[in-house]
Amino acid sequence: MIKKLFLFMPLIFVLAACSVQVFALPPAAGGQQEGIDVSQWQGNIDFEQAAAAGIRVVYIRSSMGSSYVDPYFEQNYQRAKAAGLQVGFYHYVTARTDSQARYQAQFFVNTVRGKDFECRLAMDFEDLINLSAEEANQIGLSFVQAVEEFSGKGAVVYSDTSNAGSVFGGGLTAYPLWAAEYGVSEPSSSVNWSAWAGWQYSDQGQIPGISGFVDRDVFTDAMFLESAGQVKPVDRPKPSSNIVVYQVKPGDTLWHIALLYRVSVSAIVEENGITNPGVIYPGEKLRIPIRDDGAEADDYYYTVRPGDTLSSIAAKYRTTVSKLAAMNHIANPNFIYPGQRLQIPGDSDFGRNTYTVRPGDTLWQIAQEYGTSAADLAEENAISNPNLIYPGEVLRLPY
Repeated sequence: MIKKLFLFMPLIFVLAACSVQVFALPPAAGGQQEGIDVSQWQGNIDFEQAAAAGIRVVYIRSSMGSSYVDPYFEQNYQRAKAAGLQVGFYHYVTARTDSQARYQAQFFVNTVRGKDFECRLAMDFEDLINLSAEEANQIGLSFVQAVEEFSGKGAVVYSDTSNAGSVFGGGLTAYPLWAAEYGVSEPSSSVNWSAWAGWQYSDQGQIPGISGFVDRDVFTDAMFLESAGQVKPVDRPKPSSNIVVYQVKPGDTLWHIALLYRVSVSAIVEENGITNPGVIYPGEKLRIPIRDDGAEADDYYYTVRPGDTLSSIAAKYRTTVSKLAAMNHIANPNFIYPGQRLQIPGDSDFGRNTYTVRPGDTLWQIAQEYGTSAADLAEENAISNPNLIYPGEVLRLPY
């Protein structure tokens, strides 16, 4: 999964007789199965080979934010099911308001409609930059509640153990925890849950059928739905607009604030009547206009963990050390530190709206739904015969 923000707290050591007492979080009751979670970063996957290597469960990223569908979602789903794997889906949340959270939940459920799956629908909420714990919990709770409301299926919370102890809690603990912690024999108990339903124990797994690294997981019975199948029918969400008040901090620029909320600088300037966008003051309160279907970020971000190297991060995200170093102004590629936030270059389609063709779709119907024309869709996707499109085909939507 995408790793964007991890909050680190000091470890509390209990010293007794010169030894360190370490507590582990127990698994939920029931059996355990080996699994992986995948997205566009793994490219073409041979799930038959993965299954032969002992993988039994795969979580597939379906979507992100308010409009982005993983370009490998349909392919990964079809191939995983054909290989006899048990399937779950996860959505990468970027919401900054309750309204955005519900919108993204409906978009998530709408994206996976018509798919048969066995595992709980997962919330991957790592984009916590500048959110308080209270805000993050409220947004996260709004998302999972809406997912269950719209889908009629159970939800699960994905989080690294640091955030599961220092940020997430309260109402979210009513949902099973899919914990991420690497380089340990068992997940830490320093979380606000009493057990783990899933454990992502490595982000550098290597298995037959996948070129490069893949996240490795163990899933207990608690990750599975009581009733497998499909989500309830749900419409494509309709966006609304909200205003968030942001207090300027020392070092802020309008560009950074716009990036945080995924809005344009011009939108903030217009909303606040700013005459000089280059001058804002610490303590100043700005009104940030946020649409539920606001633009997505153009790139991923990754927060360095203990044991990471620039080389391993480059391999994970299918880029190069030199590109990572240049993009992040790193003078010495051999020196990165835990907690450092790195920008990861996305592929050429990242952040673009896409649509996966479903049985019965026509180019004209898709154009009507997204407010464009069949001719523009055909031109954007180099379609020579507008009357011939295929289920599973991923179409780029015109800007």
